[in-house]
Formats: sequence, C-alpha cells, structure tokens
Amino acid sequence: MLLSAPSPGDAHAALAAPSPWVQRWTHLVPPGGRVLDVACGSGRHMRWLAQRGHAVTGVDRSADALASAGAFGQTVLADIENGPWPFAGQEFDAVVVTNYLWRARLPDVVQAVAPGGLLIYETFARGNESVGKPSRPDFLLAPGELLNACSGLRVVAYEDGFLDDPQRYVQRIAAVRPPKNPGETPPRYPLAAQG
Repeated sequence: MLLSAPSPGDAHAALAAPSPWVQRWTHLVPPGGRVLDVACGSGRHMRWLAQRGHAVTGVDRSADALASAGAFGQTVLADIENGPWPFAGQEFDAVVVTNYLWRARLPDVVQAVAPGGLLIYETFARGNESVGKPSRPDFLLAPGELLNACSGLRVVAYEDGFLDDPQRYVQRIAAVRPPKNPGETPPRYPLAAQG
C-alpha cells in the first residue's frame, strides 16, 4: 500500500507515514516479538512493525480503520475508553501508542509490557492548544506526566517539547521493563540501530 506524502503543516496527513520516533526505537523490539499497537487506526505502525518480522496486534474502536489495519496483523475492535481492557493478563514484547491519550488506560498500557519488553509512546502535550488540535487539556500530557506513568520502567529516551513540521507539542518516551533474570552483564539498549 502506497501512502501519499503529507502536506506541510497538516498534522493529520502526517499520520500516514510511521512516526520517526517509532522508527527510531523499533530496533529495541526483540526479534520476532509480539507487538501491541494501541489506537492503531488504519495500521501505519502495524505495517512498519510487520515488515520487520514482528507479530502485531492492533486495537481500535473504528471498524473502518481496522479494515485497512488487518492487512498487517491481528486486529481487535474495542472501545478501550468505555469498555474493558481487552488484553487483561496479556504481555507483549512491545507496546506502541501514538497520538492517543486516555489516562485511565495508562496503567494497563504500561502493564502490558512484558519483562525485557519495550514501550514506545508519543502523544500531544500541553502547549499544543497554542498551535492547533487537540487543544483540550484532557488530551494533552502535563509536564513529566509520561515519565510518571512509566515509573516502573527503565527510560531509554524521553523528550518533551515542540516539533515544527507539522507544528505540535509532544511528549515521547522509549522505555523498557527490566528482564526477570538480567544475568551478570547489564542489558544493553543501543541508542541507535546497529549495522
């Protein structure tokens, strides 16, 4: 499937391509790992991860969006804001969330990261109301909020600031759950993809 390039300044058009933040940290997903894409939409990150050999599950409340996403992995139709968390008791080698915030589900999202697994999260932050939507505080992270939500994980990278094209304020994190048996040598989390 070929996606068109976004026009400058169009935040929603930019959603067609995988997030550079997700692309940057995908190398930390264990090879062949099970990945959960929360609020996956039409599957831009599912496609990216499936192309790298991962078994991907996407969840969204839009049946229309999931019709496209299903080409890249398993999909689950669920309204995670008004219904139960459909992955209770399940763990994934990676959990990806972009441009989505429902605070009541943050603990479930973090809990879904398996030992040795990775959380990649990127969404809008306070300040975004000055440049566009979303502008409601309900959908904008407070300073340090994403760090606090990930307090049980080891943070590999965190950013909280302004991006110019398209203009938006974001918080984003890449964090790992320590493995159950780390061994004598500490785990290595390369800050760039190798080779």
